[in-house]
Formats: sequence, structure tokens, C-alpha cells
Amino acid sequence: MTYRNVIALASVAVAALLSSCSSTTDLASAKTYKTKGGKHVDNAKYYVVRTTAYSHVEADSLKYGKGNAAGGTLKHGMVRSAASDWSVFPVGTVFKIEGQPHIYQVDDYGSALVGTKTIDLYKPDFAGIKEWGVRNVRIKVLRWGSYHRSLAILKDRTHHSHVKKMVTGIQQKMKTGVRS
Repeated sequence: MTYRNVIALASVAVAALLSSCSSTTDLASAKTYKTKGGKHVDNAKYYVVRTTAYSHVEADSLKYGKGNAAGGTLKHGMVRSAASDWSVFPVGTVFKIEGQPHIYQVDDYGSALVGTKTIDLYKPDFAGIKEWGVRNVRIKVLRWGSYHRSLAILKDRTHHSHVKKMVTGIQQKMKTGVRS
């Protein structure tokens, strides 16, 4: 065995070891703690999550047009809109999907997402929805959103059962200071 082969083999072994010790965390086991300043510090940077796609052109979204739940416009540029259960990923959460060039920001929610850890990615048309399909992806959370802002947006919408469920989940997390 040549010196180059030994180095190459050692590099492969180190890479395999590092990948088995990655900071990827199953979302169900992740915890976030409140610091004295009220900020959330997460014990993981990466999560493996289920993703789907949605669009403003779908029948159940037509009445909202290109508006998002946070009061802005759905985005599909370098920064793109995403929807989630805000008691899991609060409004304003910014993340990147490994292997993708875009940044996503949670600015929307959907009734089908409540009670799940699924993230719905905004696409401007049916072709984008079909192309994305359903994928389990690794995401890196760049900045956690705000439970306080989520509650402020949702407070007048609790006549919808899915919104009420998110509000209850957010309130429980804010009370304990731990996100799971």
C-alpha cells in the first residue's frame, strides 16, 4: 500500500467518523432553553424534517392570493416563504436546506401542518409543487423565529381550531421555556 493510499483511506475513515458524530438532531429530541436575556439557544443546528410544497394557485389558497399569514407577500427569490406549525417553527424562523442555494423564512402556516413537524415550501405554480413532491431533508436553522410574534399574529384567529391548537402549543412552550 502506498503512502497516498494510506492517506486517502485515513481521510475516508475520518469523514465517516465525523458524519456519524454530526450535529443533526431529530426534531422530536431537540430542546431549546431560554437564557436570562430571553433568547433561545438550541442544542442542534441541523434537523431532518419532512417537506412538502404549496402554492397560492391551489384551490384552498386562492382566497388569500399571494398574501402570507404574517401579513406580507409570499416570496420566491433568494429568500423564499415557508409554512409550518408555528408552535414547532415560529414565525420568522430562517433556515437553509442542505444542498439548496436558497434561504427560507417561515411566514405562513396551514391547517394540515398543525400537529406535525412538516415544513411546506412555497412554489409559485403547480409545476414547482409537483417537482418538489415530498422530501425528507436536512435543514440548518440560521435564526429561530419568535413565539411572542407568532402569538401576536394568531391571537385574533383562534376561532379556527388549528390556530387554537398552535396557540396552546406556543403558550405551553413559553411557560416551560423548552421547545421539543
